[in-house]
Amino acid sequence: MTYDYDLFVIGGGSGGIAAGRRAAQYGAKVAVAEYDRLGGTCVNRGCIPKKLMVYASHFPDLFEDAQGFGWSAVQSTLDWQKMITAVNKELERLNGVYQNMLGNAKVELFRGYAKFLDPHTLEIEERKVTADKILIAVGGYPVKPDIPGIEHAITSDDMFLLKEQPKSILIMGGGYIGVEFACIMNGLGSDVTQLIRRNLILQGFDDDIRSNIQEGMESHGIEILTSCEASSIEKTPEGLKVTLGSKHQETIVVDVILAATGRKPKLKNLGLENADVEINNGAIAVDQYSQTSQQNIFAVGDCTDRMNLTPVAIGEGRAFADTQFGGHSRTMSYENIPTAIFSTPEAATVGLTEAQAREQYGDAVKVYRAKFKPTYHSLSGRDERVMVKLVVAEDTDKVLGAHMVGEHAAEIIQGMAIALKMGATKKDFDATVGIHPSVAEEFVTLR
Repeated sequence: MTYDYDLFVIGGGSGGIAAGRRAAQYGAKVAVAEYDRLGGTCVNRGCIPKKLMVYASHFPDLFEDAQGFGWSAVQSTLDWQKMITAVNKELERLNGVYQNMLGNAKVELFRGYAKFLDPHTLEIEERKVTADKILIAVGGYPVKPDIPGIEHAITSDDMFLLKEQPKSILIMGGGYIGVEFACIMNGLGSDVTQLIRRNLILQGFDDDIRSNIQEGMESHGIEILTSCEASSIEKTPEGLKVTLGSKHQETIVVDVILAATGRKPKLKNLGLENADVEINNGAIAVDQYSQTSQQNIFAVGDCTDRMNLTPVAIGEGRAFADTQFGGHSRTMSYENIPTAIFSTPEAATVGLTEAQAREQYGDAVKVYRAKFKPTYHSLSGRDERVMVKLVVAEDTDKVLGAHMVGEHAAEIIQGMAIALKMGATKKDFDATVGIHPSVAEEFVTLR
């Protein structure tokens, strides 16, 4: 049978575009459907705009730190609208870059929603097309808890659209999105209260990362209410009144409420039932080659709910294209994938947490840890600490995990990730000469 396209990609985010471009490089006839801005969540409502706001939130501390080094005091105020406008202008530029990337790769772009009519047929804005292979890369979306008045809360998507800076904000959720926005808004000058259901933020991360970030956030003025959830929200003339459940049993009035309580795959209206694509726990079920229950239909990225990170979606998309169109069968490796939390203090991690290592290796695990004041803050006057940590298997000396809390953690752990990916041992770390004076050298001097 002859099809209109060799590959049709549903979703113009990082994973979909990476797969489409690479398949086209192999000579495939490719099209992509996207109803929104190109680049997906990361470019438009996630990594990029959030990181730009992280940078903006650091300037007050930098102004203050400078005085310890002999600079005169700086009096400065934030122009919220100027910052948001600048951020959105950069996003528009990036959208143009993505469009040029598709055009240069000779990938056709459809503007609109794509829906399955059968395993090989899609409908996009009343136009029907057929494809030999179809890749689903539609990503995910933020969800809100089901409590009375939740319609008054916003999600992370809306943070970049606020017309004015809120004087006070309440953040529901202790995951990395909630933590990052709590630190951003605190740095920009808003009063921040964060509700978390457990005693520590960032469930699933190494406990030293969790406790050190939380201590840092509280020392910077963020109020974190532990073992706490909101039971209702009410709009009042004074602001949004949040009633707290659990042990607190009190109310808080704030300007804005951010619900950062999780994300789900964006599968609504895809017509997956028309193609008999299997869904498992709300996500598209795939094998190690990203193949769904239909032989010609594949899925990558957050809609599969494997590991929700932009570089992972890109890696999955390229592995799919290499396998299906490049004659190079391969799968995505999920071992030793580094990640960062762009909080204040920043943190990054690669490999196993201490708890995971002990679960797998029992008592044959040795932990090397240091916590210290970096040289920079010897003059800044701020009581900031850095935490570095290595988790090692005693029998093989292999480094199983590297974790850090402190400035530039992401940049440092990126280098550590190469070492772990190559199977480095603690002796390899010990034999490496450190760059002095630097924070990174602590990883090769731990004893």
